[in-house]
Amino acid sequence: MTRARATRLFSKLQAENPQPVTELNYASDVELLVAVILSAQATDVGVNKATAKLYPVAASAQAIFELGEEGLKSYISSIGLYNSKAKHIIKTCAMLVNEHDGKVPDTRAALERLPGVGRKTANVVLNVLFGEPTVAVDTHIFRVGNRTGLAPGKNPLAVEKGLLKAIPKKFMRHAHHWLLLHGRYICTARKPKCHMCPIYDECCWAEKVRS
Repeated sequence: MTRARATRLFSKLQAENPQPVTELNYASDVELLVAVILSAQATDVGVNKATAKLYPVAASAQAIFELGEEGLKSYISSIGLYNSKAKHIIKTCAMLVNEHDGKVPDTRAALERLPGVGRKTANVVLNVLFGEPTVAVDTHIFRVGNRTGLAPGKNPLAVEKGLLKAIPKKFMRHAHHWLLLHGRYICTARKPKCHMCPIYDECCWAEKVRS
């Protein structure tokens, strides 16, 4: 995709949603980090239901750590992979307390040292909390990057690298959320809603369909 076409694409996404935000509910940096860890292979809706019960009881790294694995599981058992997620979150909270004064670190290296935090989770935290120009490639962004022709790739890292090159600098801050929300609600896997797509005219897949 040409730079001019990419600029038009993101200009249209921006016009639809000038200030996109994550759909995970949180009121602190620690709450966001925990929510993102929980969101792996789970829906934001499901995570929000669990954290709505957890956070009024334990919201800080220290408080969540003090719940212990079994205590935490009682709040997150409705979420897939909750056993391993509970183990990771408790270990992560221990590291936050012991190494970071209970705060979420602001560097990729420090974030990726935390149990349960891989590249995608670190990218979300860096973007949402610290305004870094990162793109966390989940299943939605992977699909949109390939389908639109914006950043074709065979794996998430390839798509991420392609997006970082393709996204015009002025759109980098919010590009992650525009692409995520577009894939979640418009450019869906089985039946993309092309009739209501704001970037239909810029989409390479749609161009093939039209021709």
